[in-house]
Amino acid sequence: MKSDMIKKGVERAPHRALLHAVGCNSSEFNKPFIGVVNSYSEIVPGHTQLRELAASVKAGVRAAGGVPFEVNTIAVCDGIAMNHTGMKYSLPSRELIADSVETVVMAHQFDALVFVTNCDKIIPGMLMAAVRLNIPSIFISGGPMLAGYYGKQDELKPVDLSTVFEAVGKVSTGKMSEKELEALEAVACPGCGSCSGMFTANTMNCLTEAMGLGLCGHGTIPAVDIRRSQLAFTAGKRIISLLEKNVCPRDILTVDAIHNAITVDVALGGSTNSVLHLMAIAHEAGVYFQLARVNEISRKTPTLCKLRPAGEYHIEDLDRAGGIMAVMHELKELLKLNVKTVNEKTLRQIITGSIVMDRKVIRSAKSPYAPDGGLAILFGNLAPEGAVVKRSAVAPKMLVHQGPARVFNSEDEATAAIMGHKIKPGDVLVIRYEGPKGGPGMREMLTPTSLLTGMGLDKEVALITDGRFSGATQGAAIGHISPEAAGGGPIAAVKNGDIIKIDIPKFKLEVALTKKEIAARMAKVPKFEPRIKTGYLKDYAERVTSASTGAVFNR
Repeated sequence: MKSDMIKKGVERAPHRALLHAVGCNSSEFNKPFIGVVNSYSEIVPGHTQLRELAASVKAGVRAAGGVPFEVNTIAVCDGIAMNHTGMKYSLPSRELIADSVETVVMAHQFDALVFVTNCDKIIPGMLMAAVRLNIPSIFISGGPMLAGYYGKQDELKPVDLSTVFEAVGKVSTGKMSEKELEALEAVACPGCGSCSGMFTANTMNCLTEAMGLGLCGHGTIPAVDIRRSQLAFTAGKRIISLLEKNVCPRDILTVDAIHNAITVDVALGGSTNSVLHLMAIAHEAGVYFQLARVNEISRKTPTLCKLRPAGEYHIEDLDRAGGIMAVMHELKELLKLNVKTVNEKTLRQIITGSIVMDRKVIRSAKSPYAPDGGLAILFGNLAPEGAVVKRSAVAPKMLVHQGPARVFNSEDEATAAIMGHKIKPGDVLVIRYEGPKGGPGMREMLTPTSLLTGMGLDKEVALITDGRFSGATQGAAIGHISPEAAGGGPIAAVKNGDIIKIDIPKFKLEVALTKKEIAARMAKVPKFEPRIKTGYLKDYAERVTSASTGAVFNR
């Protein structure tokens, strides 16, 4: 066992002395040491319950004959970090999480790992660490939050965090009072869990299950459901079996597993951030996966679900309807079914017998919401290396759009213009210098997109950026434009009034300028001056690569 490095032999007597100090007895030195990597935090709603979940994991490890040790990582709540300097730290935290897990695991020589995770950057950060370390690993998420309910007594409707962001736009236009907003904010997030729609956290948890690194139910069982605790206990037991058989993450996370994840992703209409994270995870796993393959898969994959923000349903509804296994059963003709999973069965075996319990939530592949998938990668003279859009959340009339550019060099400038009612129907907002290097940190833009939705402009105005969007974003919101402005991308050449052409069905994003005109303008663009020149973000900006490659570090 790897852990023999810290517990066997005369020269390890000092190590054993320290292990006695943390509660080990001599009989446990012959058992496997299991790291329970927990991202518990009191400031993140998706993580407040993870201490209790980790306790169930540890009980499962002990029941199967292992010795669990709980260790921790950081966690950022994207909702709380939104629309201020804190959001610059969200995506960069993914790299810190991966590096910190590598550090604590290698320093203490664990034999296997159980990752207790939830929320946007923690899940991919831990997945990156798992494939980097490549020792037996299994994931258990904290689960989704339940939806809240708001409205008059006889007209209660499900609401969530996205509803609150949108309500801010309604207040600014007089469609809602501040008193009503106060009542809404009090009920929109009724308890622990990752925010209740098909936002980034729940997308990534669903895809972890689809890739085979989480047990069945991992992505959809609500945080407050007793089945979540039972699943955690099972994960703790299962890791010992995976260790005995030496089943490691790279045995599971193959190019076929990434194919399955993208297929499920586009069928669900998942967060655009999933593309960024899957590229980064594939990079860590040594799996070659081109960004353009997302379109190849999306062309063949029907949209089976319309979950918030694209529709009215929440993750609890998806779970009730059969969860990810039911979705994958519907997609079985499009999936690679012979892949390994932590269930110790092939995907073909575990989806056999899965049943869709509600056809309003999970449609048949023969009667989908749309014949193609919910995500699209756009290319063109504005995005030579690609840009991403959640097609399933775009109003039909905005799938093809052209209009004059309204250019802003930061999210803050654009938000002020929206709040000042300076954006008109037909406009295309261009927010640049918010990419991985330019931001730095590639901020999410949930505030401007939610304001547009709340004001009723999401069906009239498009927004393009080299930054990112929240999974809760809806409308013609196109992000991850690569190369970014700070990296010399052509988005830096756009001026107010330039005509931007968007054609999502044809995967096109262009500005009405010739190649020569763009080059002439780019020659006059001032050299980018970093906005932050100290601390971690300075180091991050110097090392991070393009969004088109997952915004990973140059190492």
